[in-house]
Amino acid sequence: MRMPKLAIAVALAVLAALAGTLTYTGYLVVGVVADYLGTGRGIAGLLLGILFARFPSISQGRLRIVGLLPQPARRPVMVSLLALCLSHFLSHGDPVPAGFTGFATAFVLAFPWLRRAVFDRVSSSVFKFAGQNRPRSTDDNVIEGEFRERKD
Repeated sequence: MRMPKLAIAVALAVLAALAGTLTYTGYLVVGVVADYLGTGRGIAGLLLGILFARFPSISQGRLRIVGLLPQPARRPVMVSLLALCLSHFLSHGDPVPAGFTGFATAFVLAFPWLRRAVFDRVSSSVFKFAGQNRPRSTDDNVIEGEFRERKD
């Protein structure tokens, strides 16, 4: 990397734009939920906050995270809310909010793949520079070992 400061500045700008986009999408989602429920934005935001909240809990001496929604249901509920908002904005002919919610939906769906790709890229970079070689194959039937000759 020739210009690390420029790369860091670009990465921070992209993260700031992503944070702004997702924040505005959350504002849009709260507005649509408030419209469908017939309440104000404050009550709709509190209901969504209660739905997605997670709290630490200690049971049997172990720290756990407890929430109203189980872990496997969180992403599908989130994507369903975003798809509802996207269809709402498309049916009302609002292209800008529909674009924001469409981008957020695509990001939520692609996030696990993106996280894995970035983590693999960073870890391969770190392992390469640290002198540690990652195994080329993941064959469990291969036994590796070192043999040294001992001089008597």
